[in-house]
Amino acid sequence: MTAGVVQAAPAPILAVEHVSQRFGNFQALNDVSVSFEAGKLTAIIGPNGAGKSTFFNVVSGAFAPTSGRIRFQGRDITGLPAHEYARIGIAKSFQITNVFKQLSAHENVRVAAQMRSSRFALLRPRGAMTELIDRADLLLARVGIAASRDKPAGDLAHGQQRALEVAMALAAEPVLLLMDEPTAGMSPEETTVMMDLITSLAAQRTVILVEHKMKLVMHLCERLIVLHHGELLAAGTPEDIRNNAEVRRVYLGKN
Repeated sequence: MTAGVVQAAPAPILAVEHVSQRFGNFQALNDVSVSFEAGKLTAIIGPNGAGKSTFFNVVSGAFAPTSGRIRFQGRDITGLPAHEYARIGIAKSFQITNVFKQLSAHENVRVAAQMRSSRFALLRPRGAMTELIDRADLLLARVGIAASRDKPAGDLAHGQQRALEVAMALAAEPVLLLMDEPTAGMSPEETTVMMDLITSLAAQRTVILVEHKMKLVMHLCERLIVLHHGELLAAGTPEDIRNNAEVRRVYLGKN
């Protein structure tokens, strides 16, 4: 590199610019601006009522913000319909498990893969879709539930259903994976399995997760975003957040 030339910082994969969200007279988010680096595992944290779920719904396309812009890979996606997100490289899993409970685990993932690669040939015989069947098997193995391939999704344990939903999200081949409370309702053992899975997924793509368990993400994530009363309180490395006096006051109850 030529002496004296400063390289520009890489453009963020996702940029939230002055986003506010109102529901009637309630201000859920207030002028939040934050960017997310590509290839990083980032957690959105904050106490109950901080605005985490609203933030997730806005960046995932469930809500169009009252004001402000959202950019993905430099493209303005503000107000883009949620169903278009997978086509541009964003996948998401929600706090409430969203699977087809009467279908088998394999069928759930195959349908998701089929919607990605065969949207205009949904009525092809199953035998003609060998590549989709194989892909579904690979994704089930990826999330650690290959042994439950033929079980109805409704018969799977809660942690397995969450893993299945992740496999369905991965079928879209996302460059950005959004996860809302991925360990909600899980036992300690299931939580450990899920966090190990998230760590491995983050080695291959950008992952942003919303989580209220600060201790859980402190040693897992490369960057933390802290919300409080719908506003951005702090952003930085886990060490930055751990040493932030205001975070300690409002989140940890310490002076």
